[in-house]
Amino acid sequence: MLPGLAYFLLFHYGALVGNVIAFKEYVPFDGLWGSPWTGLGNFRRMFEDTAFWDAVFNTVWIAVLQLVFYFPVPLGLALLLHSLTRSSVRRFVQSVAYLPHFISWVIVVALFQQLLGDTGLLNSGLDGMGLHSVDIIGNPDAFKPLVVAQVIWKDAGWGTIIFLAALAQVDEQQYEAAAIDGAGPWRRFWHVTLPAIRPVIVLLLIMRLGDILSVGFEQMLLQRDAVGPEASEIIDTFVYYQGIVGGDYGFAAAAGLFKGVIGALLVYAANKVAHRLGEQGVYK
Repeated sequence: MLPGLAYFLLFHYGALVGNVIAFKEYVPFDGLWGSPWTGLGNFRRMFEDTAFWDAVFNTVWIAVLQLVFYFPVPLGLALLLHSLTRSSVRRFVQSVAYLPHFISWVIVVALFQQLLGDTGLLNSGLDGMGLHSVDIIGNPDAFKPLVVAQVIWKDAGWGTIIFLAALAQVDEQQYEAAAIDGAGPWRRFWHVTLPAIRPVIVLLLIMRLGDILSVGFEQMLLQRDAVGPEASEIIDTFVYYQGIVGGDYGFAAAAGLFKGVIGALLVYAANKVAHRLGEQGVYK
């Protein structure tokens, strides 16, 4: 456990000390403690910056789309895989579904550009049939559904692992008893499968809410120039361009701290709701 524990202590808990620069006009040459103190000045600038609120809006909108359209996909795929009777077919489908998770976002974005770009496979086929080409990759209006589709293609298979583990724990005798009582497939799912895996669904939903403002830094950064920052700027890319590129470290740290606080509050609220619904949640 020591390597994993050291990783979290150093890069997660130890790094929290660096959040103090959100309250400073941080200058690298002056150091963490030598930089002048500004109090809430960086936060006032942040809340008055329209570019920051545009990034917040894009982040929330993409997060909601991912929560609505991506989150149920691994569960549905896990149910389909669990229903396969032949283990060889199930293993093959699982392997194919898992594979995109191990492909980097650079390759994934390049694949979508080759398929949906101006000179991609789709437009080449449309041109060959004498039809108008469709601008998907460079269309700001289509960007948010596009990134959700990319996440579904890349990570839906990997997301089935926990659901498949939960489904494997369901007692088969319950299905047999329900079938004897006349329950069809839908009633068996509603009264046997869903109650058995509901704690796992609630747990993953709470964890997803805590990470809801992290919608894919690398994915957005790679496609930012194609559609412009108005459509693709999120909090993470805003922090990157303000801090790393622009050198305004205190201002960027304030935006990052704002994101972390909102995520922590969402986890706390979702956990309270889970307790009220009779579920264990992340913690008691």
